[in-house]
Amino acid sequence: MNATANVVAMSGRRVLVTGGARGLGAAFAQALVQAGARVVITDILHEQGQALALSLGSAVHYLPMDMVDPSAVRSSVDQAAQWLGGLDGLVNNAAITNSGGKDMQDIDLATWDQVMAVNVRGPWLATVAAHPHLKASGSGRVVNIASDTALWGAPRLMAYVASKGAVISMTRSMARELGPDGITVNAIAPGLTLVEATAYIPQHRHDLYMQGRALQRPQVPEDLTAAVLFLLSPASGFITGQLLPVNGGFVMH
Repeated sequence: MNATANVVAMSGRRVLVTGGARGLGAAFAQALVQAGARVVITDILHEQGQALALSLGSAVHYLPMDMVDPSAVRSSVDQAAQWLGGLDGLVNNAAITNSGGKDMQDIDLATWDQVMAVNVRGPWLATVAAHPHLKASGSGRVVNIASDTALWGAPRLMAYVASKGAVISMTRSMARELGPDGITVNAIAPGLTLVEATAYIPQHRHDLYMQGRALQRPQVPEDLTAAVLFLLSPASGFITGQLLPVNGGFVMH
């Protein structure tokens, strides 16, 4: 983590990370703190979120946020901005999979709708809620967490893949709409990363990634943190509407 912190200075930046209680979100929060930022993490995993915030010290605060509940999203974003004294960055990280291992004809409507509500509608609502705070910052940054599954068409993961494809397209529209307010919006597309949320994935899919990567080693959360910090920093001020795959060369975009 210290190496990441030395790459991008984030001193004084105020950042909200959704889905920050574990996995990639927790890694982003840790890296942000190491780089000097103040952070609010949100999640529905309350005990884990509170424990992580406590472990990271006074620069981090935890707030509950249910991405399916529009009023909860707006309330939590506003509370985060109040606690931080403003908002310079938003990381739309919260997401669910729920369709993994199912053929598309076996996905029920409730699952499809839930995945879309969390993964697509949630980032839209969070960004809308954060917009006035990011505008007031003068150098607002939004980073959407997509997935390289949407770039290569991963099978038996249809709802998730569709949702992440939507996130990529939404990033571009957001960038054009928010650009006049000096807000940049970019996305990263991680490959298969070793976190709690991917523990269910069968070994043959891990093998597929390992064999297909130009860099043939497992991907870990720390492989993504420097890219996210850069896109949240003042240094990325003329980069917007872009997608950065971070997957060891499994997909070359």
